[in-house]
Amino acid sequence: MDNMRSPFRGVIKDIKGRLACYKRDWIEAYCGIRILAPTAYIFFASALPVIAFGEQLSRETDRSLSTIETLCSTAICGIIHSIFGGQPLLILGVAEPTVIMYTYLYNFSKGRPALGRELYLAWAGWVCVWTATMLILLAIFNACTIITKFTRIAGELFGMLIAVLFLQEAIKGVVTEFSVPIDENPNEEKYEFQWLYTNGLLAIIFSFGLLFTALKSRKARSWHSGTGWLRSFVADYGVPLMVVLWTVLSYSVPGKVPSGVPRRLFCPLPWESGSLYHWTVIKDMGKVPVAYIFVAIIPAMMIAGLYFFDHSVASQMAQQKEYNLQNPSAYHYDMLLLGITTLLCGLLGLPPSNGVLPQSPMHTRSLAVLKRQLIRKKMVKSAKECIKMQASNSEIYGKMQAVFIEMDTSPAKNSSVHKELENLKEAVMSCEDGVDATGKFDPEKHIDAHLPVRVNEQRISNLLQSLLVGVAVLATPVMKMIPTSVLWGYFAYMAIDSLPGNQFWDRLLLLFITPARRFKVLEGVHASFVESVPFRYIVTFTLFQLVYFLVCYGITWIPIAGIMFPVPFFLLISIREHLLPKFFPPHHLQELDAAEYEEIDGLPLHKRSFSTGEAEQSSDEENAAIGLSSQEILDSITTHRGELKLRSVSFSERQFQASHAPPLQTLPIFLKFTLGMA
Repeated sequence: MDNMRSPFRGVIKDIKGRLACYKRDWIEAYCGIRILAPTAYIFFASALPVIAFGEQLSRETDRSLSTIETLCSTAICGIIHSIFGGQPLLILGVAEPTVIMYTYLYNFSKGRPALGRELYLAWAGWVCVWTATMLILLAIFNACTIITKFTRIAGELFGMLIAVLFLQEAIKGVVTEFSVPIDENPNEEKYEFQWLYTNGLLAIIFSFGLLFTALKSRKARSWHSGTGWLRSFVADYGVPLMVVLWTVLSYSVPGKVPSGVPRRLFCPLPWESGSLYHWTVIKDMGKVPVAYIFVAIIPAMMIAGLYFFDHSVASQMAQQKEYNLQNPSAYHYDMLLLGITTLLCGLLGLPPSNGVLPQSPMHTRSLAVLKRQLIRKKMVKSAKECIKMQASNSEIYGKMQAVFIEMDTSPAKNSSVHKELENLKEAVMSCEDGVDATGKFDPEKHIDAHLPVRVNEQRISNLLQSLLVGVAVLATPVMKMIPTSVLWGYFAYMAIDSLPGNQFWDRLLLLFITPARRFKVLEGVHASFVESVPFRYIVTFTLFQLVYFLVCYGITWIPIAGIMFPVPFFLLISIREHLLPKFFPPHHLQELDAAEYEEIDGLPLHKRSFSTGEAEQSSDEENAAIGLSSQEILDSITTHRGELKLRSVSFSERQFQASHAPPLQTLPIFLKFTLGMA
């Protein structure tokens, strides 16, 4: 209620906070051609899904929309946000929820004589007008303060729903490769039975081929072969490379096969009449009957709620506290700007763009790697200069601390630098005290192991990648060469790749592990709730989530009314606050629905050491000793959703280290979890 009484308070606060660092957002980008690496990385991560969603929209709306519109929307909204947005790390794009909503709008419109296919985009424009109005009002009255009410359970259910819809779209796409497309002449040679069957078989080969190779390339950093540079390159750009590879392979079919086999992406040229119409759709908005203008409020409420949730969560993920961002957030102002860009897209006949996952946290992570490399290079150089001058370890640390402070551009840098460099200081000073076997400080090893995460907070990379998406519109002739079956494989890849790190998915898998084999879970890296929450509560909570997920998924199958599918996610706020605490103890519920992703290092019983010092040393310096790169280190502590993990020691291991007890004393935790008796 206090927020309602103080309109514009959040927006004004956000504007003041971001204006103070706006100039620095542009100056901070100065790091030579290094900024091109994260720019190219996030461009491919943004462009590929947008192209795939464009093909999905084209099929679902009988080609009323296509890849051209999704690319234009992503480019326009991205450019506006990178220049005027509050949080420049946030990546905007057309996402699957927008595709779902626009599909429902089309199905409703074409079944109404007063609208039909002709006024579909005009009516969708009115939906965007109402959506924009609601988003602007939410920003004005500080509604973003309630985003903390959406806990992990809502985010994971939403992520699982999107993953299943991706997989559903992939299966539907492959199946349609065996049939004649709508509005096509079935008498053409390429639609004869033998060629339809050939097209379908090729679709299976290309889609599964893309899926398999993309998943393999995603894990390239863990390969045993190849140089570090090559593995990093394949991991970052392997997926777009696989799209190119399978597109090239699609042209290796025998010459006797008709030109339409395999089927390729429908993408009209930007200068064709079908594409030019969208820019003047505002002229047809006056033709929409008044009754349907007000009916548009209903889907607008759903879309506004969906964007409010999706945009805020993406922004949260892009600025997690573990990234140590120095510039303030701007949730209220960014929501206001989202309303403006949604209105603009509606008037231009484009599907709106909003904050997307996992591209937003991927953008932050890529800039964290860049900043880490820049700081590390200068700190190592200063440390080696001190060593040549035979300086003491105290002097070496003082010099490195000065370099870190110099390169840290945050206003409050001096207040936090001592805390952030505490581990590095201990490592340097322990060498002087003789703890290190050689008694010497190794800059490469110690700086890599203890350098805190820093992010190059700037606007250039977001602006450049948005401009590249806009340039991609001119590459339409090239995009038309991509087989649609390759895009169906990409949908399947997005679905499967989003599952690791989703604790709902992890708990579902846990239910299928027999009691006699559950100790294997504790031996590997596992979520903290595995040890701290009794197994019966894990089962109950997971089954509740599964039933709720099936309800949400079932709603999407209801004709027209399926547009209401965001409603259950908002009901979760009340269910989480008032219903679930009656069935779960508060501390167990907190663990199962934790705000942060906490992992525990697994340690097999037969490998437990009586020397706690040995374990501590290996945990801090192991990464540096085996030569892991910055990208590999960040990969190991980041989920596929882009969420940073908190890594800790298991409860049983802490007990063991504290008491120096024999390994057999750690068995009770294993047995309780294995037998489900905790």
